[in-house]
Amino acid sequence: MTKPSNEQQVEEFLKKLEHPLKREIEEVRRIVLGVDREVSEHVKWKAPSFCYHNDDKITFNLHGNGFFRLVLHRGSKAKESMNLKPYFEDMQGLMEWAASDRAIIKFTDIKDVELKREPLKEAVKRWVDLTQW
Repeated sequence: MTKPSNEQQVEEFLKKLEHPLKREIEEVRRIVLGVDREVSEHVKWKAPSFCYHNDDKITFNLHGNGFFRLVLHRGSKAKESMNLKPYFEDMQGLMEWAASDRAIIKFTDIKDVELKREPLKEAVKRWVDLTQW
């Protein structure tokens, strides 16, 4: 039996997902994947996770009541400390900082997703660019 591709793995995960904001999760997924052709996905940490050149960069956190989050991070392997906050000063309303190199974007409903669509695209582009080094 052949192993499913990462995209199929995420599709199967989402098909089985029971979450009150499933529609919103699927839309955020489309937005993130549409930012760059090099962004790929798989299931890691019990949720869809996005990679750039096979390095985890952004992961859904689907726990919570009435919301879900995207966690922007630098992967699971220890890396030299890096302060990314100054590169995102204009996005402080969008991003909440969990550490100097890990930020969270929270979504509550489809209107919130639509409102954050363009800033999310910009944040993902910038995150991918900055966390390559």
